[in-house]
Amino acid sequence: MEKTGHAQFGLKELGEKDLDRDPFKQFERWYEEAAAGSGLKYPDAFALATVSPDLKPSLRMLLLKGLDERGFVFYTNSESRKGDELSGNPNAAMCFWWERVERQVRIDGTVEMLPGSAADAYFASRPRGSQLGAWASEQSRVIPDREYLEERYRKLEAEYEGSDIPRPPYWNGYRLIPLSIEFWQGRPDRLHDRIRYTKLPSGEWLIERLAP
Repeated sequence: MEKTGHAQFGLKELGEKDLDRDPFKQFERWYEEAAAGSGLKYPDAFALATVSPDLKPSLRMLLLKGLDERGFVFYTNSESRKGDELSGNPNAAMCFWWERVERQVRIDGTVEMLPGSAADAYFASRPRGSQLGAWASEQSRVIPDREYLEERYRKLEAEYEGSDIPRPPYWNGYRLIPLSIEFWQGRPDRLHDRIRYTKLPSGEWLIERLAP
């Protein structure tokens, strides 16, 4: 496919004077702007990159479910491809893209599994249909057809009718603990702003500007 034309960014700029010294606070500021005024339907959507034991990367979209000074939280099936890869190699990367405000955030780090109590609490807060879906879907496995999946769902719906749905033992929470966070702001003529925070052994964050 051949595409003509060239995107010309320039809605905003990112200068050192605009930065919070804490990258988590800087992320929250950008996230709130993307969620509040941009019209984005899923500002919490991000791409998660993992690597298999034979060093083959894979990428998929997820939704951010929590953020604090320890890192970025998401939930998934631990028996899925990403779950298998994270169990063998905890190194991972996240990328948020907020087109309406011409911003990108890249996060590199390591992933840890959350305590079961945290997964229990979040699973209990999910819609009942999503809870059933977590049991019905053998995520990343080959299935014969759509009817197979829907039949599993119907059986589980009948099984748990009138009762609470427990969390599947393979459905868990994860936290990506960042080692670096890069904020990218689109600018005209490809002279974009790129500011990277890097975690130092002291626990402080080194802030550097990168060439676009």
